[in-house]
Amino acid sequence: MKQPCLMFHGFTGGPFEVEPLASYLLERGHASDVPQLPWHGEDAHELRAARWQDWVQTAEQHADRMARQYGSFDLVGFSMGGLLAAYLAVRYPVRRLVLLNTAVIYVSPARFVQVVREGWRNQDQDYLHKARNTPLSATWQFTRLVRHLKPEISKVTIPTFVAQAERDHVIHPQSARYIYSKLGGPRELHWYSKSKHLICHSEDAASLFEQVGRFLEEE
Repeated sequence: MKQPCLMFHGFTGGPFEVEPLASYLLERGHASDVPQLPWHGEDAHELRAARWQDWVQTAEQHADRMARQYGSFDLVGFSMGGLLAAYLAVRYPVRRLVLLNTAVIYVSPARFVQVVREGWRNQDQDYLHKARNTPLSATWQFTRLVRHLKPEISKVTIPTFVAQAERDHVIHPQSARYIYSKLGGPRELHWYSKSKHLICHSEDAASLFEQVGRFLEEE
């Protein structure tokens, strides 16, 4: 079995956002864990009570479990999940890191939520209902998480794959350039001209998956 992989979705999102990549990696022999993180909960009240520190703690619990089960593992983070992945890569036995459209510089929190809703419109009506009821307090907590975890990127020294969709109207392309310039270890920067925010569901997905698979399997 190849190196196992822990994957995080984005703000108000779900495993759907990265599951196509997880399925691809599984076919190549990588056991992939894509947990549902508690951005939104079962009702708006639960999310209204959430704090960004709670989201970090939940991500750490998954990383700790992976470390105990496998020793070392790879990490993939999409959008806000990319910031969580970078944070964990500094603190846990992570071998390689993949950052997809990571939320460092974004257009606006409101636009962020709107685009996620659009991406799910024909996929999961239950999720769409939850997204429509995302309280402003949760969006504020998202911006706080970005501000607090952004400095963690400069502490990352493991090999890192940075992917950015050129048509992303949520995450500014400058995010990828910023991340690439701040990373402290070996790194790759890849652009995807046909992709919007949900990059694992884009026309570039096949190319992205092949490149990520190659990156994770390098010695």
